[in-house]
Amino acid sequence: MSDESNALGDLTGTKSAIRLDGFARVDATVVAGARGLSTATVHEAAGQIGAMPSAIKPIDPGFRLCGPAVTVFSPGGDNLWLHYAICAADPGDVLVVNCSGQYDHGYWGEVMSTAAAARQLGGLVIDGCVRDGALLAEVGLPVFARGLSIKGTAKDRLATGWINAPTRFGELTVNPGDLVIGDRDGVVVVPRAQSAQVVVASKRRDADEAAILERLKAGESTLAIYNLN
Repeated sequence: MSDESNALGDLTGTKSAIRLDGFARVDATVVAGARGLSTATVHEAAGQIGAMPSAIKPIDPGFRLCGPAVTVFSPGGDNLWLHYAICAADPGDVLVVNCSGQYDHGYWGEVMSTAAAARQLGGLVIDGCVRDGALLAEVGLPVFARGLSIKGTAKDRLATGWINAPTRFGELTVNPGDLVIGDRDGVVVVPRAQSAQVVVASKRRDADEAAILERLKAGESTLAIYNLN
């Protein structure tokens, strides 16, 4: 039995699914190449796809994350599936959590950040709120959320949830193993199959924009450079 199975224990009776294996993560070399790229650049280079809801921002402005997605669907007002996900994920994985549209609960706090950091996870992206804002910054695990809420959560073993299945966020579907990047501007998700080419295109875009900045500093206008006249 794996360490993850031991940690998760007996889940008999849960209305759920947990996929601990059987899905492909974005390649580690692609993740390494994506570190340092901005979310806006990646979004544009990918063809203006992959933007998570704009309300989701880093709890600390210095937080950045980059890694493969482990998707989580959590019942509204309940955070038991987030506890399961911490144990199910591998080092470097980013938990990407749907809270059933019930945003105003503190689904995550200092204890869970400490647990996730101890397992060397890559961070949390949650379409809901968290709490212990100042303490999350001290723990240092990158947390991206809609905001802060002190409202408590339940832990119902019979509530429906899942880990590592396609999960919807507004108009965006995130699949397990997709590339997730977060910075001060927000979060972008790139499908795993496209991630390598998008990283290359993003670096090319950065180089092109660096050249444009030099032309602007030399006195050219954006109207001329982008043929907007």
